[in-house]
Amino acid sequence: MQRLDKNIRGYSGETIDIHAVLGDCVAAAEASGWTIEEIHPGPKSIVGFVRRARVTTPGVPRVYLSTGIHGDEPAGPLAARQLLRENDWPPALDLWLCPCLNPTGFELNRRENGDEVDLNREYLSPQAAETVAHVRWLTQQADFDLCLCLHEDWEARGFYLYELNPDNQPSLADAIIGRVGEVCPIDRSEVIEDRPARDGVIRPNLDPRTRPQWPEAFFLLMHKTRLSYTFEAPSGFPLAVRLAALVAGVNTAVRIAAEKPRRL
Repeated sequence: MQRLDKNIRGYSGETIDIHAVLGDCVAAAEASGWTIEEIHPGPKSIVGFVRRARVTTPGVPRVYLSTGIHGDEPAGPLAARQLLRENDWPPALDLWLCPCLNPTGFELNRRENGDEVDLNREYLSPQAAETVAHVRWLTQQADFDLCLCLHEDWEARGFYLYELNPDNQPSLADAIIGRVGEVCPIDRSEVIEDRPARDGVIRPNLDPRTRPQWPEAFFLLMHKTRLSYTFEAPSGFPLAVRLAALVAGVNTAVRIAAEKPRRL
């Protein structure tokens, strides 16, 4: 499995019709009994899906999943669509899913939104309409036991992930990397994105309060969860490979999460 080497100074790979993909996501969610909530109306329309556990066991874990915050990372929304269509979620799990946080970016095939704002740097002091609406919606939800943010990296040599786990909970990283490695190369560089890495895992040692700009994962860590993973699929590989990597990573993470009931 080889990189396509199409990306020079940015992403130059496959694109998607984001509105068609989101229409498919809505149809699949409705068919499976998800609740569909409008996060932001109008041309920058964003929707969120909520699925309650199919069992009544006390302490059902809560998992949040988002993607599509960068408009040049098509594998994430496609992964959301595939996961919704397969509908193979663990029954003992509450789920929240945002399949695309930046629809105008996908229309333009660029990282930023239609106003040239990188939404994944907006979560400390939101200004963009999409981020303001998303933060408002998130604050109305329950706290999450696990958060997964799906991304791509056009420069990556393989799949890697960030783990934010300040309380040293049992890590899901090795299991995720092991499963993803069956369908996609892993970036095993000792330094990725100028950060120490080991076997495809970056564990940043930082305090978000010291950072002037917050990605979505920082907001989630400070306000909604104590365990967060950001997946980075390698955009230099075929789209089908990146899609398979993200789906495999999500399926692995949610199955582990469902086996650990939330403490009441």
